[in-house]
Amino acid sequence: MTKTRLTTAIGWICLFLFIITFVITLTINAYPLYIWEVSHLQILDWVDLSKADLLKNYRELMGYLNLPWRDALVLSDFPVSESGALHFYEVKKLFMLNYGVLLITVVPALAFLYALAKESRLWQLVRPFQVGAMVPVIMGFFMLVGFDQFFVGFHQLFFDNDAWLFDPRTDPIINVLPQEYFMHCFALGFALLEVIFIIGIIVGRRQFNRK
Repeated sequence: MTKTRLTTAIGWICLFLFIITFVITLTINAYPLYIWEVSHLQILDWVDLSKADLLKNYRELMGYLNLPWRDALVLSDFPVSESGALHFYEVKKLFMLNYGVLLITVVPALAFLYALAKESRLWQLVRPFQVGAMVPVIMGFFMLVGFDQFFVGFHQLFFDNDAWLFDPRTDPIINVLPQEYFMHCFALGFALLEVIFIIGIIVGRRQFNRK
């Protein structure tokens, strides 16, 4: 493989990793989505808390997951079992991995895009993005057909234990994080990914038509 081909291959890898981690970052930090879910899923019916207190606990949870210097999960109104703490710690590690990949790939990905634009080669986005655009469609189909199986498969893929199976008696936080909420998170992520790929395809085709 020549140096040019290697550089191009690295550019594509960084671009796709950046897009994926960027979408994940937007999705997991979609605070307005959870606010909407509180009303839409009537989450307050499951807890003896005001909406303000519930959202405070949600922010505490997300603060723990997002901030590397937070080494203990403490929620104002929810106890956390040893098993629950383990699962959230493992989720935190995935968050940190995502942010790490995002930071590592952002500069080379944007540099690669800049090079494509400068050399009038944005049309090369079309085919890879067409392939990429199929992924959220396929994943979304499997999610709609059976989200239970999809959700279980996701956890089996990323976690090597059953700590994610929360007992509401010891970890009542699960009552305010219903499965439907996670389904909507996945749907949002797939939609954002699809939008980015479609934009890339449109931009690439327009440049190709001007050639």
